[in-house]
Amino acid sequence: MGRGDGSGRVVSPEGADDTGTGILHVDMDAFYASVAILDDPTLKGKPVIVGGSEGRGVVSSASYEARRFGVRSAMGTAQALRLCPTAIVVQPDFGRYVELSRQVMGIFEDFTPLVEPLSIDEAFLDVRGARRLWGSPGEIAVMLRRRVLEETALTCSVGVAATKHVAKMASTISKPDGLLIVAGADTAAFLAAQPARALWGVGPKAAESLESRGIHTVADILQTPRPVLDRALGAAMGDRIWHLARGLDARSVDTERVEKSVGHEETFHRDIDDPVVLRSELRRLADRVGHRLRTNGWEASTIAVKIRFADFTTISRSQTLPEPTSVGQRIGDAAIELFDAVERPLPVRLVGVRGEKLRPVAGEAPTLWDDDAEWRRIESALDDAHARFGGGVVTRATSLGPSRGGGSLPSHPKAPPAD
Repeated sequence: MGRGDGSGRVVSPEGADDTGTGILHVDMDAFYASVAILDDPTLKGKPVIVGGSEGRGVVSSASYEARRFGVRSAMGTAQALRLCPTAIVVQPDFGRYVELSRQVMGIFEDFTPLVEPLSIDEAFLDVRGARRLWGSPGEIAVMLRRRVLEETALTCSVGVAATKHVAKMASTISKPDGLLIVAGADTAAFLAAQPARALWGVGPKAAESLESRGIHTVADILQTPRPVLDRALGAAMGDRIWHLARGLDARSVDTERVEKSVGHEETFHRDIDDPVVLRSELRRLADRVGHRLRTNGWEASTIAVKIRFADFTTISRSQTLPEPTSVGQRIGDAAIELFDAVERPLPVRLVGVRGEKLRPVAGEAPTLWDDDAEWRRIESALDDAHARFGGGVVTRATSLGPSRGGGSLPSHPKAPPAD
């Protein structure tokens, strides 16, 4: 199994058998770091960290040169620099990532309309109906990788398989800048050789539970009685893993992107215990959540906050709103209400705001009494200013002053909507 630093990489030879395949998983290589290198070629070949550079900054992405020192995303920048002292830290530029993501997704859609974006830098493609136009799935993967490189100067890794799950595993193993094809008849042998923790949905805790029972590989899972899997993982997870280990994955490529949530979070340079400052940060994050909701035509039915204390204890709280909203002021009100109800025994290291249970904005005429009408007007004007002049041109007075954190990125950035 390939690792996050690119060691253990496996790729298919030219002309590899792609019989029985039809699903591609395309994953851009170290996307944020690669964009930084694209925009500053002097960084090429050097260990690059994308993230906050001061105090409590967090790594958003790292080049493969940095990953070989053990640097990983979500790691504190200070820790990353201890592991790799020669690394160059670059500030995130989310607008640039969105621009290139949109270009890449457009290339995918030139090959097939059946594209399911998973995030800003990866997607599934169903190319079974594109054979007559473009060739076999393996040939399409070769052409797609070439076009992405020629048109964006970025590399991607592609897995080609009969199912989504196996295609995603294959793209991971082939990183960086690789192509791995798993023919339909080779699926069972391919899966059996993989570690159990490589299966989709097996996180660290599930992997620990399996390994404590001597289950280390997919081959071990195949030999494990179903009741043992259920006891180790729970009935639902046990059922899923039992099927995935056998190459059984009935999920189709879903072009209807139903967002589950939209959120932003901030890790502070120094722990904060001033509730006034923390409420101000929650307001700022709520405004960003509201802007993303409005940009994508969504409303949130539930608002959640995330709070991480100085000792790394992390809690979350949520509340369902009387009516779904995309108004930042309303989101901020709910976030602060949740925050104020939390006992805070220690200073705060991180806060986050998330809109959940999303639905498309309703198309009905406005009601006679709209308590948010004035805020809708104000935030619409802010959206216009944002579109014309960029983010941060107009902001709340309470958000002015020196930065308290390493710059917030969306906690789970999705691919941008097509133009």
